[in-house]
Amino acid sequence: MEYEMKIAGLKRSLPLCRVSDDLYIGAFVIFGDPELTTACAAELLKRVPEYDYMLTAEAKGIPLIHEMARLAGNQKYFLARKKAKLYMRNVFEVSVESITTEGEQKLYVDGADAELMKGKRILLVDDVISTGESMAALEKLVEKAGGTVCGRAAILAEGDSQKRDDIIYLEPLPLFHADGTPKK
Repeated sequence: MEYEMKIAGLKRSLPLCRVSDDLYIGAFVIFGDPELTTACAAELLKRVPEYDYMLTAEAKGIPLIHEMARLAGNQKYFLARKKAKLYMRNVFEVSVESITTEGEQKLYVDGADAELMKGKRILLVDDVISTGESMAALEKLVEKAGGTVCGRAAILAEGDSQKRDDIIYLEPLPLFHADGTPKK
């Protein structure tokens, strides 16, 4: 089963993936799709507030934040990693549970990046906002670093996230029943 939709003016077909017996989600992946990534980045940049830096979580937000930074002429953006790396010092850490990842995971930001966030306006970026847990974890990282979240942007808002007035997104993505019909 697939769900066809238009995103940033481009048609894409999303495979439906089982989460539980009566919950399926549309799998949205921008990896390997530079046309879609660039179109989405350009559209989001038209809608976001002024910011000093952007932050995303590893991994699906990486192509989007990279392209947004490139198009905006930014010299730096931040990445919350799923594992602390050897090069990271004075690591900031938070826990998160995501609908697309089984179990609890942690996100880490390098202390040097956290220092740059201090007193700055940080735009949070992701490919899809569903439960909002990943965004909440990024927000905690920014707060720990002493920065201020100035906006939350995503390509798609899934399920109840569409009702939130604190996120900027391009298109709604429904949740699905086992037979592939959208949930209301």
